[in-house]
Amino acid sequence: MQKIKSLMTRQGLKSPPESLSDLGAIESLRVPGKEEFRELREQPTDPLAEQELINSIEQVYFSTDSFDIVKYELEKLPPVLNLQELEEYRDKLKQQQAAVSKKVADLILEKQPAYVKELERVTSLQTGLQLAAVICTNGRRHLNIAKEGFTQASLGLLANQRKRQLLIGLLKSLRTIKTLQRTDVRLSEMLEEEDYPGAIQLCLECQKAASTFKHYSCISELNSKLQDTLEQIEEQLDVALSKICKNFDINHYTKVQQAYRLLGKTQTAMDQLHMHFTQAIHNTVFQVVLGYVELCAGNTDTKFQKLQYKDLCTHVTPDSYIPCLADLCKALWEVMLSYYRTMEWHEKHDNEDTTSASEGNNMISTEETNFDRGYIKKKLEHGLTRIWQDVQLKVKTYLLGTDLSIFKYDDFIFVLDIISRLMQVGEEFCGSKSEVLQESIRKQSVNYFKNYHRTRLDELRMFLENETWELCPVKSNFSILQLHEFKFMEQSRSPSVSPSKQPASTSSKTVTLFEQYCSGGNPFEIQANHKDEETEDVLASNGYESDEQEKSAYQEYDSDSDVPEELKRDYVDEQTGDAPVKSVSRETLKSRKKSDYSLNKVNAPILTNTTLNVIRLVGKYMQMMNILKPIAFDVIHFMSQLFDYYLYAIYTFFGRNDSLESTGLGLSSSRLRTTLNRIQESLIDLEVSADPTATLTAAEERKEKVPSPHLSHLVVLTSGDTLYGLAERVVATESLVFLAEQFEFLQPHLDAVMPAVKKPFLQQFYSQTVSTASELRKPIYWIVAGKAIDYEQMLLLMANVKWDVKEIMSQHNIYVDALLKEFEQFNRRLNEVSKRVRIPLPVSNILWEHCIRLANRTIVEGYANVKKCSNEGRALMQLDFQQFLMKLEKLTDIRPIPDKEFVETYIKAYYLTENDMERWIKEHREYSTKQLINLVNVCLGSHINKKARQKLLAAIDDIDRPKR
Repeated sequence: MQKIKSLMTRQGLKSPPESLSDLGAIESLRVPGKEEFRELREQPTDPLAEQELINSIEQVYFSTDSFDIVKYELEKLPPVLNLQELEEYRDKLKQQQAAVSKKVADLILEKQPAYVKELERVTSLQTGLQLAAVICTNGRRHLNIAKEGFTQASLGLLANQRKRQLLIGLLKSLRTIKTLQRTDVRLSEMLEEEDYPGAIQLCLECQKAASTFKHYSCISELNSKLQDTLEQIEEQLDVALSKICKNFDINHYTKVQQAYRLLGKTQTAMDQLHMHFTQAIHNTVFQVVLGYVELCAGNTDTKFQKLQYKDLCTHVTPDSYIPCLADLCKALWEVMLSYYRTMEWHEKHDNEDTTSASEGNNMISTEETNFDRGYIKKKLEHGLTRIWQDVQLKVKTYLLGTDLSIFKYDDFIFVLDIISRLMQVGEEFCGSKSEVLQESIRKQSVNYFKNYHRTRLDELRMFLENETWELCPVKSNFSILQLHEFKFMEQSRSPSVSPSKQPASTSSKTVTLFEQYCSGGNPFEIQANHKDEETEDVLASNGYESDEQEKSAYQEYDSDSDVPEELKRDYVDEQTGDAPVKSVSRETLKSRKKSDYSLNKVNAPILTNTTLNVIRLVGKYMQMMNILKPIAFDVIHFMSQLFDYYLYAIYTFFGRNDSLESTGLGLSSSRLRTTLNRIQESLIDLEVSADPTATLTAAEERKEKVPSPHLSHLVVLTSGDTLYGLAERVVATESLVFLAEQFEFLQPHLDAVMPAVKKPFLQQFYSQTVSTASELRKPIYWIVAGKAIDYEQMLLLMANVKWDVKEIMSQHNIYVDALLKEFEQFNRRLNEVSKRVRIPLPVSNILWEHCIRLANRTIVEGYANVKKCSNEGRALMQLDFQQFLMKLEKLTDIRPIPDKEFVETYIKAYYLTENDMERWIKEHREYSTKQLINLVNVCLGSHINKKARQKLLAAIDDIDRPKR
């Protein structure tokens, strides 16, 4: 019942007892007529259904406090309206209303008798009230007569009271005017406290109050004064806004923005702010450069202050150039950081304003705010590029003011490092690729690097010409990453430190410079100690890493007298060439062949001081490339020239021999010959003096070339005791191989920085040059193999042998023993050389292979010199060769023996028939014409007649004709 009453109240109905207190409601109260009651009663009734409908009405409809039903229902509407759902919901509300109305009708009918009785009582009360009204009217008439009968004194009292009220109002106005007169003092105090929003708020309130009292003559002067004060506040506000450009303060900027918002000039403030940033950049760079110029000038002459910034930059001295550049970048960083923090402030407050606007109802104010916010956002975004362009132009002007070629390499790298960090700042600042700075620094870098590289090539030639090719003792675990020049490769880049001097990253998350230094610091701070505190530890003192390692090299094998001393000291893995293995059985050592030669020290890399210098140069080149990636191609091109010149020098010193190619053994591959020809044509200056008639273009081309190096006279390559400079050859060749391995190691890094359009050059360099370094081993060591054994003496001994014997011999000839003695002597000399320098397994294999190959070809040549030979003589040849092979296999572990088939096939060819021999001659073109002709001549009379001989000689001539 209480809920029904509450709902009746919501609908504007009152219960009969409650309505008695409102006489005005009686007249408008309408009792439902009989027809309405009848209609309500005639409707089918289901008490339970009606009660359920009433119960389904939301509880909020029965609340007694003020409640707007229409607003409540409208707020419940979904964002997207559905007509069918709305009609269903409307029908439901109608049903609920009908149920309530019926319930109310039932209640009214139930109380109808009491209502009629109460209505009669109300009518009677109305009659009484009308009588009271008549009485009141008569009373008022009598009071009016009394009023008209008042005396003059009473009216005077009333006039005085009125005057009193007017004076009270005037006193209040005077007090307000006095307060307004004193406002300027408070405004000055607030401006000194930098409370700009409060000052503007107070000034606007005073202007509003002054407009109220404008009828006073003193107020007009005050109003003008307030207007002047407001303009003064705006001027100070503009000054305060300009301070933001160099040192952003959140509280200060918040006050300034609030002040401009009160003035309604947020867009004007943003325009002014960008003008201040532009002016701040100009003033900052000018003051920094002016300070250094005046400091270095050493006088108080003010002529520098009148110079343009471009002219002022030309007066910076080389000694102060780098500190000035660093301070210049630090000052510009502060300006850009202030702009960055300004944007952050607006992003943060825009979100707050959006949230507060969504809770308000003032649509017009929200639209204006959104428009201002959009204008400010676009202005700030556009200002990013504009400010960065101004910064680039100022730094470019500074760079062009001095010729960077006067600086040393480390100083130049430091300049590039600063510019690189500045470009990184620009990229993080506005996403720009810094085209202005890149183009400027690229031109100067390429010019500087060309001159620097030319000087380094001349130094490299001097080092090579003075190099004695002695081993540079480095530790077995030596790596180029241990050198200072390559520290940047093993350390991840930190944006606050030089790319060549960066600490290891402690977090996988990328932190921008602005995030890192937002609260303080500067990425352009010059470190006091620019060099790494740690020192390089790459050189070995005595060839061993430690005393324990040296002892362990001897302690296990000291009782094996039959094991060669060099194998006792250093057992090298045949397959991998790894460092000495301490735990190796005696049987294993005894089974090793004497072709394993190694320095009796640790298995350290073989390189020279010149090699180490080249590697350091490569590291410096890569530093420059890593700092300034736009010149990556030029740097890599110059790096390739370092390797080219080193390779060409090794070949010129130790591998050039015109007789090599005449052997027909393919010692120099076509790829190696092509590489050497390319280097000679593009890099080597073969002219002794400049031709005065040469064209300017030819002279320029010669400037880019380097004279061919000459081997030092201290290097002796003609002594047989030293195997014709084998130690020097090993050090030189293996140092080149080591250098090639380091280039292979660096290839992924070079490939990462090389521009995509230039990558074919890098691939060609590696495939055609770096990969050919190991191919120089064959021609270089062939020269040693050709002189280490006396092949001519063996030919003389073979010429004295009688090959037309009539019986099969059981004893080999003495030339085999002489040849084996030569190999034993070669093995002893190889052991002596290995005491000076470690001979890697690939080198020893190549030496033995060359010697054996030459020996076998000499044997064939000796057999080709035979005038007469019987079948028994051929058997003797096989016996000699088998004896040679048997003894040789005890000296070397090379398998299979090189050119073994070359000898055996030539011996067996003696037994071929005419047709088989003709086919054999056509198939075996590896033999010389002389050897083939001798084979045919020796077979004449045994199983080949003269006609067959002529036919075979004609076949040999056909084969030889294309070679002529």
